[in-house]
Amino acid sequence: MIDRQQFRREFDAMQSALARRGADVVAAESPWGRARLLDVRQRELKTELESLQAERNRVSKLIGQKKSQGEDASAELTAMQQVAVRTKVLESEAREAEEVFSAVLLEIPNPLHPSVPDGESEDDNVELRRWGTPRADSASVPPHWDIGTALGILDFEAGATLSGSRFTVLKGAAARLERGLMQFMLDLHVDQHDYQEVWVPAIVNRKTMTGTGQLPKFAEDLYKLEDEDAFLIPTAEVPVTNLYQDKIIEADALPIRHCAYTPCFRREAGSAGRDERGMIRQHQFDKVELVHISTPERAMADLEELTGHAEAVLQALELPYRVVALCSADIGFSSEKTYDLEVWLPSQNCYREISSCSSFGQFQGRRAGIRMRGADGKPQHVATLNGSGVAIGRCLVALLENGWQADGSVLIPEALQSYVGGMSRISIV
Repeated sequence: MIDRQQFRREFDAMQSALARRGADVVAAESPWGRARLLDVRQRELKTELESLQAERNRVSKLIGQKKSQGEDASAELTAMQQVAVRTKVLESEAREAEEVFSAVLLEIPNPLHPSVPDGESEDDNVELRRWGTPRADSASVPPHWDIGTALGILDFEAGATLSGSRFTVLKGAAARLERGLMQFMLDLHVDQHDYQEVWVPAIVNRKTMTGTGQLPKFAEDLYKLEDEDAFLIPTAEVPVTNLYQDKIIEADALPIRHCAYTPCFRREAGSAGRDERGMIRQHQFDKVELVHISTPERAMADLEELTGHAEAVLQALELPYRVVALCSADIGFSSEKTYDLEVWLPSQNCYREISSCSSFGQFQGRRAGIRMRGADGKPQHVATLNGSGVAIGRCLVALLENGWQADGSVLIPEALQSYVGGMSRISIV
């Protein structure tokens, strides 16, 4: 959530930062435009209430004077009653205006960090670096759904029968790879990157979803439990960040770094027709998430560090990838700055997203009420960051395609072999 005091003190600067996302973000009919009108109304109500309070004080003093002198104060008492009635009406209007204003603030995206590149679409994202070399015979590599089906380890028909489209059943070596990747990633982040592992619920309440920005903006992409105000999580970011909901953390305890494995659930309501085949865009998928609770001053340095931790996974698995800085038109609602890691998929002859690493500044800290106490003893909202470390299903896809051999088998990277019982190759039985 944006800082309401900054909204009032630095309106033009904040509007300029938001306008970089697109003119519609600051249009008159947008939440930003509505917030501006509501703020004006709140100021009007406050001014009138202060005026009524001053009038009440004046008349009350006059009544006291008249009574002490034995004079008739009936006119002043009538005036006081009228002031009281008007005050009650205005106080009710002020409470309602505050409720609406607070709700509208939740719909305004995070102003962008100055270092975010400008752009009009994802085509304007800026490539920062590459690691590894895509295989020279990429054109000959079949898509992962054909590889997995031929090996008897991916069953898309069973997934559709059990649950519908965008679900997959993993069998044998694929199921073991999925489990091995989860353990490999957690061990890497805990043992080498100094994260504390946490195991969190996959069902959360509305307040928790609101705290990290999924609600109210992305309600249509969430799975809501029938007859309950609770939701399946779209990412571990939601419960892990909210572990500190409404808490004050001592500054010397920061940064806090957690990693967590969870299943993730997304309706993909806005992706009809995109990646319908295979495992790139599923309704249920597995992910290891990295979360930082930090200070505002070190957020950008933490973003670089967190991104490096996600990159370490792909490097260990020998998967070629690139890092791109998302432009102003492509960045997420809650993020102030995002780097995407895109892994090479030979069958598509391109890089596809496998991790997003983002800094949210104090945006989520305000929404979730997460604060830190500095040396001066005054609480301020923390900065939060998170990133996939990485998406396990997409990693499995990348391993199948990048490890595919002409005889139909798939080579397993050495770093992963001890996590899959020493298996070095998946072969057709």
